[in-house]
Formats: sequence, C-alpha cells, structure tokens
Amino acid sequence: MPSASVLEQKKQIVAEVADRISNSCAGVIVDYKGISVADDTALRRELREAGVEYTVVKNTLIKLAIKGTALESMSDVLDGTSAIATCKDDYVAAARILNKYAEDHENFNLKTGYIDGEVISMEKLMELATLPSRETLLSMVANVFSAPIAGFARAVQAIADKAEAPAEEA
Repeated sequence: MPSASVLEQKKQIVAEVADRISNSCAGVIVDYKGISVADDTALRRELREAGVEYTVVKNTLIKLAIKGTALESMSDVLDGTSAIATCKDDYVAAARILNKYAEDHENFNLKTGYIDGEVISMEKLMELATLPSRETLLSMVANVFSAPIAGFARAVQAIADKAEAPAEEA
C-alpha cells in the first residue's frame, strides 16, 4: 500500500489534470515512445511557444481525471506511454504541432483528442491537425474581405485615369 504522501501527490496530479482538461478548449493524447531527449526538448519548446501545455502523465491518473466526464471514452486508448497536450484558446495548435511531429517520427503517434469537452474521432483529429494556424486563417479572411475593396479602388482609379487622359490631349 502506498504511503500517505505518495497518495496525496497522486490525488493532486489527478486534480491538476482534471482542471487542465476542463479549462482547455482542445487537447490531444499521444504515444510518445521512442523519441530522443533532444527531439522531446524541441517538441516541448514548439508547443510552449504556441501556448500548449504538454506533460507525460500515467495512464491510470488520466483515467481517474476523466472518470465520470464526457471524455471517459478516451480511456480505451490509454495504454503504453501517454502524454497529454492541452490548450486554453487555440483549437488547432496542439493537433497541428503533434501531427507534424508524428509525421517525422515513426514511433510517435496521436491516440485521441477532444474539443470543448467532447471526444473527437481520429478523422476529425487529422482534419484539425491539417488546418493552418490561427494567424494564417485570419490573414486569409482579411484577404477575402479586402479583395473586393482593392478591386473597387483599382476600377475607380482606372476611371479617373481615363477621364484625365482626354483632358490632357486637348
């Protein structure tokens, strides 16, 4: 039987993981086996810069953290090595970064993910992972909105140039 201090530490970890999950908009659970320390350090740096919190947590502790929630079905994939990545405000950052990393590393795999407290399928997780970053999407939207305005401005300028041309000839 574990000591009281070890039991308290585990309860605290479960509470922290449950809190992280409930306060995040999206998260991904991965199988991280077979990666080097240097690769792991680079991955953690990239995730941290994107505002994603990434930690290795024992499967039993994750299972306890999601027990009784809508995410309890994620327990089915919690075997082997597991790490959880959560983000409070970006729906695609964790999935995009981890999927890109998984493509380059054979033993690193995405297991499951969730959005707004709902487990998503692997197909949806992969779709999410292939979306561009928030900044790229915003610039695409800005271009869509500015294109008609720019076209209108060019048309007005062409009309103004055409109206000035006959006056200069006379």
